[in-house]
Amino acid sequence: MADAQVIPLRPEDGDRIPPAPEEPGWEESVIDVLAFARRRLLGDYRVDEFGFDEELTDEVLLRLIRPFYEKWFRVEAIGAHNVPDTGALLVANHSGTLPWDALMTTIAVHDHHPAERHLRMLGADLVFRMPMLGPLARKAGHTLACNPDAERLLTGGELVGVWPEGFKGIGKPFKDRYKLQRFGRGGFVSAALRTGAPIIPCAIVGAEEIYPKLADLKPIARLLGLPYFPVTPLFPHFGPLGAVPLPSKWYIEFGEPIETSGYPEGAADDPMLVFSLSDQVREIIQQTLYRLLSQRTNVFLG
Repeated sequence: MADAQVIPLRPEDGDRIPPAPEEPGWEESVIDVLAFARRRLLGDYRVDEFGFDEELTDEVLLRLIRPFYEKWFRVEAIGAHNVPDTGALLVANHSGTLPWDALMTTIAVHDHHPAERHLRMLGADLVFRMPMLGPLARKAGHTLACNPDAERLLTGGELVGVWPEGFKGIGKPFKDRYKLQRFGRGGFVSAALRTGAPIIPCAIVGAEEIYPKLADLKPIARLLGLPYFPVTPLFPHFGPLGAVPLPSKWYIEFGEPIETSGYPEGAADDPMLVFSLSDQVREIIQQTLYRLLSQRTNVFLG
């Protein structure tokens, strides 16, 4: 039998990069959607004690807001390696009239952390009293801003997010942009100390410009039971169109963890220590904001 012909390998063949695997076609996407719908109809999914529905969050909620993260705000996440795999408390500045900053931070953590962590946010009572938003927030894994819930989540190894400025931060006028408001009484520090969870300072630049708040119509706010009713360059003059956020360029930076496990037992009950740690976290976030702002050349281009 004749020897098989050997075709010499051309020099350039060794440098060739194999073709990338093809993206799933529309058929696979339809199958996935139908499988998801079937599981929902049959109740074949799990929720935790807080009502967190991980599959619904990943397959629906995060998919809906991810285009805003990638295309509209073009968020750049910095320092995601500082977020540990264990229980930790993420503390961030709050701004923007509506809480887009919380939603974008959720995507930043999930998409840039190796473990695709879910940020379990602590929200104000108002959020959970709203007819549709409240149940949806529960499905996304969020809960009331109270120490017992925070400590249970941290003890269970979850990544908990808190915005200590609250409505004072998110509803402040545009002239006070990037000036951190008071951090309350430091309840988040007490929760971290009791569980030994590290605190991750997080600075967000870009959210202040999405709805520049020029005024507050307090009578309307009281009538609707809201903490404020904003007037922006586009709202309420342009109606629903005015609710579209301006496409500012965003940066989200996760700072180095502040360890709390080395403090003695009972440290969470020391008001001076709690205040000192709270002030330290606030100062780190404020200085990071100043640094990011000094490096930004254009509000909308970065």
